[in-house]
Amino acid sequence: MEEKSYKEYLQHITTFIFDVDGVLTDGSLDVTETGDLLRTMNVRDGYALKFAVNSGYNVAIISAGTNNGVKIRLEGLGIKTVILGAQNKLNTFNEYIKTNNIKSENVLYMGDDIPDYNVMKNVGLPCCPQDAVPEIKGIAKYISHNNGGKGAVRDVIEQVLKVQDKWVF
Repeated sequence: MEEKSYKEYLQHITTFIFDVDGVLTDGSLDVTETGDLLRTMNVRDGYALKFAVNSGYNVAIISAGTNNGVKIRLEGLGIKTVILGAQNKLNTFNEYIKTNNIKSENVLYMGDDIPDYNVMKNVGLPCCPQDAVPEIKGIAKYISHNNGGKGAVRDVIEQVLKVQDKWVF
């Protein structure tokens, strides 16, 4: 049986779920003298996230990280489901889709590392940034041409919204 092109899945996406470190950030951490961990996020990714929320898509974050600044930033973009400290992402994912009556085949999930693997095996469109680890690239149906924190999130959101005639242009 011939493998579907990732573009065939775009029309059916209703829900975007993203990891944080390595996806919304480049995976780097700046450590301050007080032990605070600082991350950098791409403003264009933020624009796309906000646009997706305002266009009626389900947008969620599932991350093992626990940085409150990340939560504040993402909630400021209108994302209502920001789950931090998720030690078992698959359980968290399953609870989220059950609670919100979402079919897994309508979910685009973008992850970059081993903790994302099991969720990615259970969604309609598993995606990753260009600089994801080989195991994740091996199961991704779409690998962005952008690295994590450098527009990979914008890339996948824009593609879905364009196919569904919901992007700006």
